[in-house]
Amino acid sequence: MAAGKRRTVRDLRRGNRALVLQRLYFDGPLSRQELGPATGLSSGSISNVVSELVAEGLLEEAGIVDSDGGRPRTLLRVAAGSGLLIGIDIGETRVRAELFDLSLTELARTERPLAQHGYDVDRIVSHVSAAVADVLRDGEADPGRLLGVGIGVPGIVEHAADGAVVHGQTIGWSAVPFEQLLRKAVEIPPEAPLSIDNGAKTLGQAEMWFGGGRGAASAAVALIGSGVGACVVHAATPDESTRTDALEWGHTVVHIRGRRCRCGSLGCLEAYAGAQALGERWREAGGPLPAGTDDESALGALLAAAYPEQGAGDREALALLDETAEYLGAAVADLVNLFRPERILLGGWAGLLLGPHILPEVRRFAGEYALQHAASRTTIELGRLGPDAVTVGAATLPLSAFLTHGGTRPTGAPNSVASRPPS
Repeated sequence: MAAGKRRTVRDLRRGNRALVLQRLYFDGPLSRQELGPATGLSSGSISNVVSELVAEGLLEEAGIVDSDGGRPRTLLRVAAGSGLLIGIDIGETRVRAELFDLSLTELARTERPLAQHGYDVDRIVSHVSAAVADVLRDGEADPGRLLGVGIGVPGIVEHAADGAVVHGQTIGWSAVPFEQLLRKAVEIPPEAPLSIDNGAKTLGQAEMWFGGGRGAASAAVALIGSGVGACVVHAATPDESTRTDALEWGHTVVHIRGRRCRCGSLGCLEAYAGAQALGERWREAGGPLPAGTDDESALGALLAAAYPEQGAGDREALALLDETAEYLGAAVADLVNLFRPERILLGGWAGLLLGPHILPEVRRFAGEYALQHAASRTTIELGRLGPDAVTVGAATLPLSAFLTHGGTRPTGAPNSVASRPPS
């Protein structure tokens, strides 16, 4: 065996700590007796690991339960107050940051609009730096307890030795050394990881851990906002790591030589189903939208016209949404045929606004365009975590690294994923 691959006593100890922490985080509270079969560790190993984690303040008692004919058993859980996490969503219209405890309970939040300055890199870095300072201040938080900052961004993220680099064609970013820029500007402890990944990928991880993907062997999760993205998540087995792959799903072609997409290509899904495109199409159809109307207001106006509280909906608005449902259904069918996921979830702020109105038609068209065998094994639903799911998902990036490293700050790649998602 190569020397670089030998497992040391320290590796084994860290692995045991990770097994206990992950099982308690996702399935707790549990007793020491339940942790043995749940982790495959001996009672002696469980006792040693639990004693360490309790002494470090990472575990706490969560009550006592009676056992059949034996002594009452003490339940254990991960201590929510033992660390802090920050999740940041660099969205189409704003930078949103939230401070969480270890249970992902929100402690503070802030938002900074992007309307006037768009995706100017220096401006975004300034927003992120200020947002981190704001939530730490508003949450009266000790920065020394910060376990990391996770950030969801648009575009392709490459993880290089000197930090994450972002390629965001639709926002004008080309090989932006985003992590390096943030490290110079954001005031956090140097040992706190900065974890940066695609926003659809962070959404997918959040939905798999806590939302509509929980318990699924695999899921495709769509992020529909001003633009469109997706990821495919393959859940872990006890001895494997979760794999989450970001997809530029919004830039798959649904109409040959169709509408110009903001990426520069023709006929992309995003040019038909993204909120920005829907606003443009509604205006072209004669919809009464003043110049400068933001994407959220434009989508709200389109839906209000199609589904008024009283009377019949506007025929042009209804036709536009029917067409959008078909484009989305065809694109969802591609996900079914290519990846055969157990579940497909439509999320993002625009997806959650559109979904209640067009989900039945999306399902119908997906069934028409997908292979029947694959489609019969896939369910199509809305995401369950709401419009803030990207922020929650971003916070899971440093959280997963913390759990994987057995409750210690990782010294390696901060973007590793916890080896056991909830089931």
